Amino acid sequence: MSQQTSEGTSGTSGTTRRAVLAAAAGTVAVSAAAPGQAVAADSGQKPVGAPGSGHGGRPATAQSPSRELRALLREIDHDRIEATVRKLASFGTRHTLSVQDDPTRGIGAARDWIFAELKSYAEASGGRMTVELQSYIQEPASRIPVATRITNVLATLRGSVTPERVYVVSGHYDSRVTDVMDATSDAPGADDDASGVAVSMELARVMATRRPAATIVFAAVAGEEQGLYGAAHMAGRFTAAGADVQGMFTNDIVGSSTADDGTRDPYTIRLFAEGVPSSETPEQAATRRSVGGENDSPARQLARFVRDTADNDATGMNVRVIYRRDRYLRGGDHIPFLERGYPAARFTEPAEDYAHQHQDVRVEDGKQYGDLPEFCDFGYIARVARVNGAALWTLAAAPGTPRNAKIVTSTLTNATELVWGRGTEPDLAGYEVVWRETTAPEWTHVIKVGDVTRHEVDLSKDNVFFGVRAVGRTGAKSPVAFPVPQR
Repeated sequence: MSQQTSEGTSGTSGTTRRAVLAAAAGTVAVSAAAPGQAVAADSGQKPVGAPGSGHGGRPATAQSPSRELRALLREIDHDRIEATVRKLASFGTRHTLSVQDDPTRGIGAARDWIFAELKSYAEASGGRMTVELQSYIQEPASRIPVATRITNVLATLRGSVTPERVYVVSGHYDSRVTDVMDATSDAPGADDDASGVAVSMELARVMATRRPAATIVFAAVAGEEQGLYGAAHMAGRFTAAGADVQGMFTNDIVGSSTADDGTRDPYTIRLFAEGVPSSETPEQAATRRSVGGENDSPARQLARFVRDTADNDATGMNVRVIYRRDRYLRGGDHIPFLERGYPAARFTEPAEDYAHQHQDVRVEDGKQYGDLPEFCDFGYIARVARVNGAALWTLAAAPGTPRNAKIVTSTLTNATELVWGRGTEPDLAGYEVVWRETTAPEWTHVIKVGDVTRHEVDLSKDNVFFGVRAVGRTGAKSPVAFPVPQR
């Protein structure tokens, strides 16, 4: 058992079992922890329906919104979001196979309007935001009968401190009706997915005037309904460029808080996050089977981070994390990112009304079908945008997720020694070690360990799950890195 040392880039600090057990019995605020002192989550219960009540209280790793973040979120405008949704619906159809050279109808008209809007937002950025059309020709494939140009519209806000670190938020601007190959019938696509595009575009507008530390990409992609083609192309471009994408959110069907039976849940957003990584190698699978970690994929850590930063009074929302990649028989634009090893997750409204998505616009037995703007809740979409904004801004403000986190297993001991690589961010202040019971969904204990690259805790690695997160000088904290064995 090593002794507590002064903070340094390569020192080892220790946390005693007495401090650990004392924290387990207490309800101390996380911000009150001294280096090497463990603190537990706040056990206070919140009223049902209040932000943060999804698991009976805020996690130990929760981060309070800064004054700067609160000001940013207040600028999100539900009237602008409504105008965006209605404008996109006005193009008649945005089917990927629809006309691309008509100025008022079809996916080409929608593409050009999105591009012009994002360019107007970029004018307020002082050159920090650039907008591009990311196009390619998709040869005939599933749901693509002829060679088709697919175009993503991207606004990239370059980071001011670590621009090489990238976070992505997207929605898809293509739409469909009952027959996925019908490229001519009206397909307004208000909820699916003008709502998600409106989230991405409104965040681009609000953040264009600011200087995030890391780079944020605001995307509107095409080809989703035909098979995630646009997102796959975007993810492939990031991979080919060697981009350090540390988080991606797709907003797909985030426009309504009303279910098919008329019940409403206007303060909840679902966040789908996979467990076993889509990109897992056989070697990684063997390690996971040996030590666990099915609930500790990068996507799950990203989802916990969203709970930590966006389930609070600044957004007015509960984030309901769903432990699966997507809904039954469905898929979204986060999947191509997951398949390439990027942490990614999907936002979707709490209970869908299937009469208002993937439907021909019609009245049948007195019931209106079709994905029309009149069925959207624009205040709800604005709150979803605040959830995305809180998570993205904090991700960009904090240091990156620690790399090479490992648990030392060279000798058998009832203590746990963790090691990790020190980040290169100039605003890096230090690290925290977190842990929880193996059956707990969220991190329950936090230790401030300082600017070190190893720490020993007098708890058995066989009994709990550990993690490491980075802390910036402003106090913003990264997602947790889940360690693997180091022999």
